[in-house]
Amino acid sequence: MGSFDDEGNYTPRQIIADDLGMSFAEAIDGTMVEVEDGQLVNGTVVKIDRDEVLLDIGYKSEGVILARELSIRNDVNPHEIVSLGEQIEALVLTKEDKEGRLLLSKKRAQYERAWGTIEKIKEADGMVEGPVIEVVKGGLIVDIGLRGFLPASLVELRRVRDLAPYVGKTVQAKIIELDKNRNNVVLSRRAFLEETQKESRDSFLTNLKPGEIRQGVVSSVVSFGAFVDLGGMDGLIHVSELSWKHVDHPGAVVAVGDPVTVQVLDVDFDRERISLSLKATQQDPWQEFAGTHEVGQLVYGRVTKLVQFGGFVQVGDGIEGLVHISEMSAHHVDSPEQVVTPGEELWVKIIDLDLARRRISLSIKQAAEGGELAEEYRQHFAVDEQGNWTAGPDDAEREAAWAEYYAEGGEAPEGEPPASMEPVAEVVAEPEA
Repeated sequence: MGSFDDEGNYTPRQIIADDLGMSFAEAIDGTMVEVEDGQLVNGTVVKIDRDEVLLDIGYKSEGVILARELSIRNDVNPHEIVSLGEQIEALVLTKEDKEGRLLLSKKRAQYERAWGTIEKIKEADGMVEGPVIEVVKGGLIVDIGLRGFLPASLVELRRVRDLAPYVGKTVQAKIIELDKNRNNVVLSRRAFLEETQKESRDSFLTNLKPGEIRQGVVSSVVSFGAFVDLGGMDGLIHVSELSWKHVDHPGAVVAVGDPVTVQVLDVDFDRERISLSLKATQQDPWQEFAGTHEVGQLVYGRVTKLVQFGGFVQVGDGIEGLVHISEMSAHHVDSPEQVVTPGEELWVKIIDLDLARRRISLSIKQAAEGGELAEEYRQHFAVDEQGNWTAGPDDAEREAAWAEYYAEGGEAPEGEPPASMEPVAEVVAEPEA
């Protein structure tokens, strides 16, 4: 350095020898950092554009980080990832591309750091945490320093159909698969939930007894049934337990969010599964029908389906009985279509009622012979003391129908036909709804 005199004037030091020991250009180069492809470097953000960021790492030129190399997220705004003056770490992609640029990558530096951390977490059977950044085919992408794949089947304790609400949420998960060569990280939030909730689930299952009636809310509807949140765990109502009626799809009976009253059918401790029934809490239409009807009674019904051996007739809400082809007519019948058509309404007689097997045998032929009406129809028709349907003595229309029947070849009984033996075709009043 130079010197100062008593008056404060500065005199520079005289250069009497070349003490630099190198050329000026060499001296400048000596102040520059050395970089190699694949090296991790630190630098300061000095410029942010729409497509790239410039990073000063002490090299002879600023490094360029293209927008796609800023984050593991797709289509990001550079201004949302870095800020001017921020110190960040980057990985050298190439010292000099065809345009002479030093290309860097922030996301690959993050990736390298994350792999080391994640491998340690996996070895320790630990947990990772990060925000959900994307919905992809089959699951979610979670930012854990790299792109972790969370399959849809492992998001919750039950399968989730709509994954969109999870985007932006921070989730915790276990690492179940890790392969750096394939850049593959598979996560399971369900494993994390099972581990953290095991104690409470065990307690819930212990206190749940088959036969109990519980209140719940439908949490999911699937093709084979519906899941119900019981307040601690989900139970499944199989499609066969949704209704006493035939169910084509569970969505026709319940919807997500519906409050339901269910009966516990079974508790499987080993598999942690709860089987529920909705229909068990409702009136069994077969029990109700059997309690109010007897063999020999006439009931009104609608033909629902024809098969080779007969036809099915609905005689109550969810109650169908079979009319065998031999019970369709007093005459020989080659096919059911010769006698009835689907949708036709008619009277039939109960000839067998098997509640245990839930089967009712019906007869059109025997109903034509008359008989006792079921209780629900008696107020709408004239009946005798035994409940048999009767015709008024002046009912000319019925008399004309009988005459037509005989004219077509019907066998007339000896003497005047009793009013209680009139054929079904002559019923002129239909039961009220």
